[in-house]
Amino acid sequence: MLPKQLFITLGTVLLSTATLAQANDPRGRWVTASGNLEVEIAPCGNALCGTVTKVLANNSMSRDGEPMAPADPRPALGMKILVDLVPDEGDAAPKVWRGQIYNRENAKTYRAKVEIETRPNAQAELLVRGYVGLPLFGQTQRWLRAPGQ
Repeated sequence: MLPKQLFITLGTVLLSTATLAQANDPRGRWVTASGNLEVEIAPCGNALCGTVTKVLANNSMSRDGEPMAPADPRPALGMKILVDLVPDEGDAAPKVWRGQIYNRENAKTYRAKVEIETRPNAQAELLVRGYVGLPLFGQTQRWLRAPGQ
């Protein structure tokens, strides 16, 4: 009887750990805070990258919903806007990922901090913080999982 209970307890712990790790994994499709883009975060070499898979709108983030006139004339579709995302060192089930984010509106690249925020009975949100130097000097956007995720 004891081995059976031990097996069930061990299985439950392993399943809970796997579920927690999956809940903190940013992989998948996300809609940006502006609602302009759908971005898929997926493996890219030894890191994760976020590639634009759909263009949903063209609203400016800095001018209250006015049409955006991006400084970068390249089409958004297929563009990698998140690159080199790697988990914080030492995390067995990482919650925070760091890399770089590209802003098409001003054609600048910033350091990025990415983490998933989960709340009971609410949709998970991807907190994407772009910053220069220290995260303190940055701005956070809340991205939502794309429909069907």
